[in-house]
Amino acid sequence: MKNSIFYSIIALALLLAACGEKKETAQAEPAEVENVPFTWEGANLYFLLTDRFNNGDPSNDLNYDRSQETAVLRGFEGGDLKGITQKINEGYFNDLGVNAIWMSPIVEQIHDGTDEGTGYTYGYHGYWTKDWTALDPNFGTREDLKELVDAAHANGIRILLDAVINHTGPVTDLDTVWPEEWVRTSPKCTFDSYENTTKCTLVENLPDIKTESDDAVDLPPQLVEKWKSEGRYDEEVAELDAFFEKTGHPRAPRFYIMKWLADYITDFGIDGYRVDTVKHTEEYVWEEFEDVCEMAFAEYKEANADKVLDDNPFYLVGEIYFYSVLTGKYYDFGDKNVDYFNDSFSAMINFDLRASADRSYEEVFSAYSEILEGDMNGFGTLNYVTSHDDGEPFDKNREKPFETANRLLLAPGAAQIYYGDELARDLTIEGTNGDATLRSFMNWEDLDTSFETQKILAHWQKLGQFRNNHPALGAGVHAMISEAPYTFSRTWSKGEYTDKLVVAMNLSEGENSINVGSVFGDGDKVRDAYSNKEYNVENGAVVVSKGTGPVLLEAVK
Repeated sequence: MKNSIFYSIIALALLLAACGEKKETAQAEPAEVENVPFTWEGANLYFLLTDRFNNGDPSNDLNYDRSQETAVLRGFEGGDLKGITQKINEGYFNDLGVNAIWMSPIVEQIHDGTDEGTGYTYGYHGYWTKDWTALDPNFGTREDLKELVDAAHANGIRILLDAVINHTGPVTDLDTVWPEEWVRTSPKCTFDSYENTTKCTLVENLPDIKTESDDAVDLPPQLVEKWKSEGRYDEEVAELDAFFEKTGHPRAPRFYIMKWLADYITDFGIDGYRVDTVKHTEEYVWEEFEDVCEMAFAEYKEANADKVLDDNPFYLVGEIYFYSVLTGKYYDFGDKNVDYFNDSFSAMINFDLRASADRSYEEVFSAYSEILEGDMNGFGTLNYVTSHDDGEPFDKNREKPFETANRLLLAPGAAQIYYGDELARDLTIEGTNGDATLRSFMNWEDLDTSFETQKILAHWQKLGQFRNNHPALGAGVHAMISEAPYTFSRTWSKGEYTDKLVVAMNLSEGENSINVGSVFGDGDKVRDAYSNKEYNVENGAVVVSKGTGPVLLEAVK
């Protein structure tokens, strides 16, 4: 496998060859960016399925006799925590400008599999929890997770895990249903009202946690038996006793799960949670969860002052299926509007961008900026174009990988790269049913053998690094400067720090005059971070020739 140095050399060679020499400019050294403040509102986040990214330890590929033949791409494929750590240490994520990684759930999954209507399936995706307090051995060990978080933080990368509070895993011959005071197994959600979305099961055979209940419950017998056999029952019970005494929460089902999820904050120092199935749980649950997470994060930072990256709060980003940032802070159930941002979520995943193909860049960018700077001020959005369960991604056939990068990485808001977006990983796998086609193993072999894939990656790297170096790109105020060539500015300030930039796209052949006077003054020197060329601002403009990508203008300091 090629290492990150090789990737960087390939990327630079490709870009320089494609851009060519411009007589009126000189080659510039890459910008040295120091002390850039991080903000979640402009983060460059990478989402991966732990089992499908990179296999760092083949010895853990088979556990609990999960050996039955599955439907296509519905079994464990070997990806694990060690594989992610390898790529962190190789510099793959830094080269891509990634400053946060979200991993699919890594807790212990049901031991058996089930046929969910699309063929026999194991819990490779991580959303079928058996024990929130343990890692699934297919993903790795606690030591592996500690090594991953430490490696990520050493590279300036934050780690998000995936929180599932809404449901357990399916019931199988090996995985019994939780007690009835913990879960309901009917009715199935009809999604036509608030109650018919929250007090019901998402699908058949997916027991729903009674998150609305404040009644005290005992530990499920299967967990008691499991913990005793593993020799950790007394320790787990003592920790639960301490948690409930400290918080004053009732021993209701949701608070057990919150405690178990908070342990990953205090034990490993993770920086945030992506929260699954938000609208299927009462809104006050997320306010309570935010409090528990903040308390755990404060404890971790107090005990590990030397490992704290910055003063950002713990990050909670929620998934409300089909939520659009254009609707603002409220989600409409038909009979009730709910504000999920109030004292809980920092951001919501935005389902709108992946459906924006019929809108211009300016239509999308200006609309997002207006609402983020208006009604949503103080909160954020997480844009995506591809995901693990959205069957209608922006470019399903991977025919527009360069536009995909432009649309995602240049949009206001935080950006979620789905693993393989940057390598145009195939999303149309023959023989798959449902969302399995979105979840093939990472196509590392294409990066080794395909010049086109290397060129695509180089484009994503340039834009990703620009986003990482400039919080204004995602978190700043957007303003269009001209329609042709399409040019816009972004500006952002935090304390004494100010960031400003100009981006130009859709250039014509020959020379193009880029108006930058609203951002940079005459005599200023600016650099195009895409071609790595420098220009002097004259008469409020710089003159550039069309290259292979957008013009990303930053001040030369």
